[in-house]
Amino acid sequence: MKNIWVLIFCLSFFCALGQKNSSHVVVKGETLYAIAKKYQITPEDIIKNNPDAINGIKENQTLLISVKSLFPTPVTTANDTTYVVQKGETLYAISRKFGITVDAILAKNPTVKDTLSEGVQLVLPTKKNLAPTIISNKEKVDLISTVSKAKTRNLVLFLPFNINKIENDSLKTRNEHIKTNKFLNLTLDFYAGALMAIDSAKVLGLPVNVKVYDVESSKYTSNVASIIAKNDFSNVDAVIGPFQNSFVETTAQLLSKYNIPVISPLSKEKGLALPNLYYAIPSEEQLKTKLYQHFKAINGNTVAIISTKKVASKEYLLKNYPWVKHAVFNDKGSLDVVQFKSQLVKGKTNFIILEIEKASTILSITNILKGLQKEYEIQLTVYEVYDALNFEEIPIKNLTTLKMMYPSTSKLIETPEELLFAAAYKKINNIAPNSVAIKGFDITFDTILRMCQENGFADSVSKHKTAYVENSFDYYNENGANNNIGCYLLYYDNDLTIKQAQ
Repeated sequence: MKNIWVLIFCLSFFCALGQKNSSHVVVKGETLYAIAKKYQITPEDIIKNNPDAINGIKENQTLLISVKSLFPTPVTTANDTTYVVQKGETLYAISRKFGITVDAILAKNPTVKDTLSEGVQLVLPTKKNLAPTIISNKEKVDLISTVSKAKTRNLVLFLPFNINKIENDSLKTRNEHIKTNKFLNLTLDFYAGALMAIDSAKVLGLPVNVKVYDVESSKYTSNVASIIAKNDFSNVDAVIGPFQNSFVETTAQLLSKYNIPVISPLSKEKGLALPNLYYAIPSEEQLKTKLYQHFKAINGNTVAIISTKKVASKEYLLKNYPWVKHAVFNDKGSLDVVQFKSQLVKGKTNFIILEIEKASTILSITNILKGLQKEYEIQLTVYEVYDALNFEEIPIKNLTTLKMMYPSTSKLIETPEELLFAAAYKKINNIAPNSVAIKGFDITFDTILRMCQENGFADSVSKHKTAYVENSFDYYNENGANNNIGCYLLYYDNDLTIKQAQ
């Protein structure tokens, strides 16, 4: 009875503050994180009103939920439009309909990330008011020469080892987990690279303390809120991780009161635009932008050969790059060579964008392009090196002759310093470093060096572009989100090697 009166008092108190309130009864299997997502708040918000929840929640437990609005109405500006979600619509479908990005929609409507439903009113920015994705003009610098050793800095790594789950698994041994658990192996690879970065910082004499927390996570649950609640983060200078986008968002939200930079190290997904959240992996859209800016920069002629099944790709080009020409197919499904040839321009590089799913069609088109090289300068381009391009029927010579170019988040290891890193890693770990291990080193080393600048991480991010073994870091604030736009253009060369174009 006493608990009921306490609950009534709390509800009355929060109503007096003009907030909407609700009580929630925990059902079997429900987690703190799942409940927070349901009400569009953070786990910390729940813990504030239910202190006992820090030690876990139980079935049938009643929680006090208090937020300013359970279903907030978006605020529009003079340049925005509103749109009511139709039955079955997704954010991606709406983004295509209006010619804007999903990220741009989420920047205006952060609460709909996981709760989009029929009848919800969205604020949509008009396309002319969207900040364009650009390549910044920051100068690439070596931050080692400008580090400050005046005070000790503190770095935290949130890595999903899930040690308790492994130790309590009666069916598999630890070695069996290492052999079969891909996610654990990804974590171990990243950690191995991060350890080398930490050792490099020690060699440089940088005053950095590093703490590693084991993030116990599954697809929908994580203990990050509990870790943050039980530990003092007030003096932390930066946090790397967790890996999953939803958990890294929660981390950034919970640590925003300290204004701690939180780096999302591996997720390609871009979610909430939070001032202290930094996405280290360039988005797919940024990779495409890199290509089209290259086409424009050298005044090339661009023709897209896109499968009739890839409607979204064609619509994307029509809305974002209307100057791109589009090849057509005849009634038999083959490329209309006569019409295509009329779209080519002599005296310019003709960039041919290829998005075809059938290996036989790719073989036919690449043979046609090779034949046209006698009259025109042609370079094949793709958004990524997808499986069909590696099909055995397609000779690698077709791709190298056409110098197939593609955007990439990472470059080639070429310099003596980069080769030295690879050799040192192999000596320690008895295996060559993969891309995840190299990201572990690059992201951790970049974070440490930025932390150790006189004015800290955020100031360095606003001024400096950096590059390490494979990865470049050029953070750019786009629609409120701090996205890394550092990427590269690579191409297949005649000597059967991959080279860097930009």
